[in-house]
Amino acid sequence: MPGMSLDLGVIGNAAAAALVDRDARLVWMCAPRMDGDPVFCRLLRGDDTSAVDETGDWTFAVEKHAQSRQAYVRNTAILETILQDEDGNALRITDFAPRFKSAGRMFRPLTIVRIVEPVTGTPRMSVLMRPRWDYGANPPETTRGSNHIRFILGDQVLRLTTNAPVEFVQRGTPFLVDRPYAFVFGPDERLSSHPLDTARALLQETHEHWIDWARGLHLPADWQDVVIRAAITLKLCSHEETGGIVAALTTSIPEYGATGRTWDYRFCWLRDSFFTVKALNALGATRTMEDYLSYVSNIAAASPDGYLQPLFGIGLERRVDEEVARSLGGYRGLGPVRRGNAAYSQVQNDGYGSVILSVIQYFFDERLPGMGEESLFRRLEPLGEQAFARWDLPDAGLWEFRTRNSVHTHSSLMCWAACDRLARIAHKLGLADRAAFWRKRADTIREGILTRAWNEKLGSFVSSFEGADLDASLLLIPEIGLLPADDPRFLSTLAAIEGHLRFGNHLYRYRAPDDFGEPETAFTACTFWLIDALARVGRADDAREIFEDVLTHRNHLGLLSEGIHVDSGELWGNYPQTYSMVGLINAAMRLSRRWEDVL
Repeated sequence: MPGMSLDLGVIGNAAAAALVDRDARLVWMCAPRMDGDPVFCRLLRGDDTSAVDETGDWTFAVEKHAQSRQAYVRNTAILETILQDEDGNALRITDFAPRFKSAGRMFRPLTIVRIVEPVTGTPRMSVLMRPRWDYGANPPETTRGSNHIRFILGDQVLRLTTNAPVEFVQRGTPFLVDRPYAFVFGPDERLSSHPLDTARALLQETHEHWIDWARGLHLPADWQDVVIRAAITLKLCSHEETGGIVAALTTSIPEYGATGRTWDYRFCWLRDSFFTVKALNALGATRTMEDYLSYVSNIAAASPDGYLQPLFGIGLERRVDEEVARSLGGYRGLGPVRRGNAAYSQVQNDGYGSVILSVIQYFFDERLPGMGEESLFRRLEPLGEQAFARWDLPDAGLWEFRTRNSVHTHSSLMCWAACDRLARIAHKLGLADRAAFWRKRADTIREGILTRAWNEKLGSFVSSFEGADLDASLLLIPEIGLLPADDPRFLSTLAAIEGHLRFGNHLYRYRAPDDFGEPETAFTACTFWLIDALARVGRADDAREIFEDVLTHRNHLGLLSEGIHVDSGELWGNYPQTYSMVGLINAAMRLSRRWEDVL
């Protein structure tokens, strides 16, 4: 198989998720949850796999394969790939995860459906179905029936049901595609009807669901296709059952090359979730916020003192211990492959503001069926108490430094936001004494930030109190609301960041060496923060130029990973990155023309 890249499509249903490459190879899927065992793990097996039956993928291999083309069905999470052979024969592969309303609830099983049908002539293909378990260490045991194969993957059993010849599928025997074939992979359960009838019915319902979902989005006048694709991708990164939102669907895609910067992002970071919820709210897709409120309410209920660790498992797990999965060689052989993330044990003080900012719309948005009341406000107040107690204490910061702590300006900014928004909520609820209480605390933090995070010599705010380094999170000062964008102190900070962190149309998160040396890729979310800041200060043309350039770095399906290598323009880092997809939405919303100027 050719070397891996991040030219991958995402299919999913807010329960299951899988990544499919340009040639319709399914190379990544975790079960039973998106943070579980990667039963298809080819993405991280390295480039030195020699045994054909150990690749951890699901491939439809067309004989004499010549070319492929791939696209999403418009406004859906349904992916179509056309494979053509040297003689002009072609077939279409339609990939999706079922998702639609049924019996008053959302039907979203741990199931991937793949429909293969001839388009031109009669191509010949083989089905190579090669899952693994325990992070690629073991092949499954299998049993078969007249139209299914059961894969025993450790303590879980998954079933492939198909109308294709099971003998050919099990042995990888090539056969002519002279009719449509359906492949339904999921729980070890019998289908109630013919596999092809089942697959087509699921496809129709899923198509209608996504069309209706996209129809309900409040879109900008410009870049609508960009926004729709980003919004659908964010939805696929949510675990709707619990309300958690993963930062990305993968683990251990390096930030760049053999740097050792390989992290597991299949968990719910409070700060990442805030940005995701905020972006979807701006589009009118508020259901994700409602689900997330349930998620963080459960976290708060288990933390009566209000202390929050920075990340949790999507099932509310508090311990996600980090270890190396030595059975996988890594993306392009660039390990280590990690499962779990030790950052859960760090102190990161920005989470309190992140949670309150995520749910504040509950108190102000009259569209919601249930508005925030005093009881919810009272549940949030312990978070504010922690924010006030911690705003000037050292932490690992949003960049999660593993060997040093400082009083990070961004963490303090988010602690201010926690108290500021509690004051606003209390005022909205008519709780004058609590509004005054939280306003006083917010003012105390604000004064501390403006004094201690300002470096007079540099003429700029800096990354940490009494420090001298810059980082991109300082660009969020006007978005969070500490200062207006036209404040001279922010304008000079913006100039300093452009001078130090901007390289062409890319922005590094910081340049000072960290635990692994100097960063080698631009952090795409930070580039979007720069776009927002430039637009806020009246430099819309500059912002638009950068945005248009970023759009050219998306993969062929319009998706982004965590970072972009400045010299090569190649995507690196975990994928798809919610931070980056949020940036696409925010930039389009801010830079778009008004509808009245278009129609």
